Amino acid sequence: MGQAWTIRLFSLLGFEVKLDLSWLLLALLISWSLAGGMFPVEYPGLSTATYAWMGVACAVGVFFSIVFHEFAHSIVARQFGMNIRGITLFVFGGVAEMEQEPPNPKAEFLMAIAGPISSFMLAYIFWGIESLATASSWPTPVVGICYTLALINLTVAIFNLAPAFPLDGGRMLRAFLWSRKGDLHAATDISSRIGGAFGAMLIVLGILAIVRGNLIGGMWWILIGIFVRGAAAGSRHQQIVQGIFQDQPVEKFMVREPISVPPNISVQTLLDDFVYEHHFKMYPVVDGPSLVGSVSINDIRGLPKPERATKKVADIMQPCSEANTVSKDTSTNELLQDMLRRKRQPRHLVVDNGRLVGMITLKDMLELISVRLQLERG
Repeated sequence: MGQAWTIRLFSLLGFEVKLDLSWLLLALLISWSLAGGMFPVEYPGLSTATYAWMGVACAVGVFFSIVFHEFAHSIVARQFGMNIRGITLFVFGGVAEMEQEPPNPKAEFLMAIAGPISSFMLAYIFWGIESLATASSWPTPVVGICYTLALINLTVAIFNLAPAFPLDGGRMLRAFLWSRKGDLHAATDISSRIGGAFGAMLIVLGILAIVRGNLIGGMWWILIGIFVRGAAAGSRHQQIVQGIFQDQPVEKFMVREPISVPPNISVQTLLDDFVYEHHFKMYPVVDGPSLVGSVSINDIRGLPKPERATKKVADIMQPCSEANTVSKDTSTNELLQDMLRRKRQPRHLVVDNGRLVGMITLKDMLELISVRLQLERG
C-alpha cells in the first residue's frame, strides 16, 4: 500500500486511521452485491433507491466495524508496550501497523483474540438492535441493515478464528507454538505455512464456486486466498529478515574503509578521479581523521559545468547529520525499517566518535536478504 494511495481520515485515542483507496472497491462491491442481490430477496417490495441506500449504509457500517476490530487489536497492543503507527483500511479489510513483534506469547494471544471478540460483540449488538427494531415495527430497511451488519460481523469473527497466519486465529496458534517451543521464528514458520495452505484451499474453493456458476462469490474466495497466501509468505520472509539482523549492530554489515574524498579538491577532480573511476553515487568527505560531510552526484548535477573546475568539494558537500550518518552501534533492524519507510536515505556513513569507519546501503542489505531467502527456499 503506497503512501500516494492512502488518505488520512482521523485520529482517535492516539491512533491514526487511514484509508487506502483500494478499500473503495470493497465498499462498492458490498453496496452492489447487497442492493442487487441479498436485499431484494430478503426484503421484497422496496424501491430500487431504497435497496441502494441500504447497501451504502451497510458499507459504512462495515467501515466502522473494521475500525472497531482493529482498534481492539491496537488497544491491547498498547497495554503491552507495542507501538502501533496507525490503522489502515484496504480492499481486504484493515490492518493495525505494528512497529515490532509482541514481546511474549501472552501479548500475542491477547492481542489476536481481541479482534474476533470485538466482532462477536458487534454482531450481538446489531442483532439486539434488529430484534428491538422488529418488535417495535421499525422501518424494514433499518431491520435489514442491522441484520446484515450482525451477519457480516459474525462472519468476520468466525473467519478470523481460522488457525492460519496472519489471520487472528493464526496469530493465536503462533502464540501457542511460541509458548511451547520458546522460539518465535519457528512458531511463525509453522503458522505461516498453515496460512499458505489455507490460502491455497480458498483459491480452490473459489475456482469450484465459479465452475458451479457463482462467479462473484468465487472471485472473492480466490482474491482472499491470494491475499492470505501472500501475507503468510510475507510473514515468513519478515521473520527471516529479522533473524538475519536480529540484535546485530550496523558495524557487522557495513562496508569498511569506503572510498573517501578530501574537501579541498575541485569538483572536476572529484568527477575525473572518483566518480568516473569508481562509479559510486555518493562519497564521504574526510578532512584528516574527521568526517566532515558527503558529496553525491545530485550535488554535482546542480552545479553549472563551467564552475566545476573552480568550485571545491567543500562548496557543494552536504554536512553530516542524522539524515546521512549512523553510529556503528545502531541496530541494523531499526535502520532497515527506517530506510524501507523512506524516513532515511538509502546510504549511510557509519561513524565512531566523529571518525568514518564504514558505509551501509539499502541495496547491500536487500541483496543479502535476497540470498538468504533463496537459500531458505532451497
